[in-house]
Amino acid sequence: MNPGARLLVLGKQGAGKGTQAVRLSRHYVVPHISTGDTFRAAVRSGSEFGKRAQVYLEAGELVPDEVVIGVVQERLTRSDASHRGFVLDGFPRTVHQAEALTKMLEPKGGLDLAIDLEIDTPHVLARLASRRVCSDCGANYSVTEDPPRVPGICDECGGEVVQRDDDTEGAIRRRLELYEQQTAPLISWYEDQGLLARMNGLGTPDEVTERIVSEIERRQRCR
Repeated sequence: MNPGARLLVLGKQGAGKGTQAVRLSRHYVVPHISTGDTFRAAVRSGSEFGKRAQVYLEAGELVPDEVVIGVVQERLTRSDASHRGFVLDGFPRTVHQAEALTKMLEPKGGLDLAIDLEIDTPHVLARLASRRVCSDCGANYSVTEDPPRVPGICDECGGEVVQRDDDTEGAIRRRLELYEQQTAPLISWYEDQGLLARMNGLGTPDEVTERIVSEIERRQRCR
């Protein structure tokens, strides 16, 4: 069994961060903690921060940082994440959130690595044009690189696999612009902390996973 790890996966839309987060969680036997799933679970549980988040979500408003941080902290204190580690996907999105995460993890020794999956815009557009998503559980597929075993049916839950309405070129380019504006400072912050690994996001899912695991192991040997 692989040892646990505390990892964060960053990357623009289409970089494959969701796919790699799931693969890394399986490799290191730790939970994959995505922001969307965490919010939905917190609301269902009726936790303190789940109730506060629900107010903003139902109003269609952005959830304030303090509530986002609270929801994530509630999740990280659960035994599966606190004992072995986790793979974060979708949090943090800002330097302020990253600083809050650092404080949360100080008793556990901090984050092991922030992985930035790098991919250029033409490849993003090609990938997202072929992307399909389960309408029930949100699992991601590619009709060219990683299709579901049964066409149109999710491997994980049996839900319908569809193309997202916002996977148009104009919408994708706008999301990429916003990502660059919002996330560039976060990437620089993790680089300054010596915790960033810039990884080539091109290739098959297996190839990308192998690169990431090799880099994590290399860093572990150098400690």
